[in-house]
Amino acid sequence: MDRDGALMTDNTVLQKTPSAAEAGAALAALRTEIGKAVVGNDQAVLYLVLALLCRGHVLLEGVPGVAKTLLVRALATSLALDHARVQFTPDLMPGDVTGSQIYDPHSAEFTFRHGPVFTNLLLADEINRTPPKTQSSLLESMEERQVSVDGQPKPLPDPFVVVATQNPIEQEGTYPLPEAQLDRFLFKVDIRLPDRDDEFRILQRHANGFDPRDLGAAGLRPVAGPEHIAAARAAIAQVTVSPEVLAYIVDLCRATRSSPAVAHGASTRGATALLAAARAFAWLNGRAYVTPDDVKTVAVAVLRHRLQLRPEAELDGVSTEGVLSSLLVSVPVPV
Repeated sequence: MDRDGALMTDNTVLQKTPSAAEAGAALAALRTEIGKAVVGNDQAVLYLVLALLCRGHVLLEGVPGVAKTLLVRALATSLALDHARVQFTPDLMPGDVTGSQIYDPHSAEFTFRHGPVFTNLLLADEINRTPPKTQSSLLESMEERQVSVDGQPKPLPDPFVVVATQNPIEQEGTYPLPEAQLDRFLFKVDIRLPDRDDEFRILQRHANGFDPRDLGAAGLRPVAGPEHIAAARAAIAQVTVSPEVLAYIVDLCRATRSSPAVAHGASTRGATALLAAARAFAWLNGRAYVTPDDVKTVAVAVLRHRLQLRPEAELDGVSTEGVLSSLLVSVPVPV
């Protein structure tokens, strides 16, 4: 042990665990750093950070060309985490994602070649462009944080987050994600076209030489790392939730199941996801307790993809966002 209290082994200094305050400052800097490459989309950045803190996954939906991929690349660059990108196409096979057994003629044995899923941040680009068989290859990875090969589990690194981008279902050549996989995403975030001012700022950056393929030239650098995420998670575990707020979360999720416009409401997994997201959001805002407003803030992003509307409601133009907005008004809020 050196005079500063850091442990030393094999001539390597093990850095002290960051404090909760240091982790909070690093994550605030992370959101600012991403802004060097991505204009607007502050809400999407917030949900990506929350997903890291909650060990969750994020589904980004939007038309092509609204910086979904750039957003994820900027996050990975600013975090100093390993990352990989998989372009989902109709001919992609499950082994192309998880890895496969390869025969070695020299040893006359099969060896496992790790797929791109063995990383910290996996960008599953246009996930709904590939058939359900390949989509389902991510199910075990997202839920169990492992890949099973010949009955043997192979753990994935920590942190591990899947950020999937999706084109709107109405577009030609897409395969809707199955409900079981949708339920494994913590958030679904809509990436919309920028407003006029943001679009002007984007073009201004490009006119000044910004190259989205070279984020280093744009000034992005790592400002946080796994140690900050671990410290933040430990602090979030200490955030208290009153019985009244827990009951509010339960009532809100149960209300989705009894809504006349909804065929299938939020599952219990959805309720636990809402709790986790609300705690992380409360901590990011400097509080050691969860308020009903925290729950309301993250509720739509947590629940929108977990509701299945009745066909007649869809024909009437009802949306899941509209249903949730109505429930957030009608479900009694604890004082």
